[in-house]
Amino acid sequence: MLSKELFGQRIRELRLARKETQPVLAELLGVGKSQISEMENGNHTTSAERIVLLCEHYKVSADYLLGLTDDPRPRRIKEG
Repeated sequence: MLSKELFGQRIRELRLARKETQPVLAELLGVGKSQISEMENGNHTTSAERIVLLCEHYKVSADYLLGLTDDPRPRRIKEG
């Protein structure tokens, strides 16, 4: 089950590890700074498209952001 609090906590940790500000992340996602604050405080989540942007930007898996695993590394899909 999705935990908005854990989702927000992980976004905040990833953002701070990169020394990014909320306005910088907001610009990347095409939202206002207040929406980043709402997400980090566990009040809101975001769209699937923005989750993909977050995963690509921070090089983590969606499962990690959504609290389905504690392993932040994206899984490799085998082709063939």
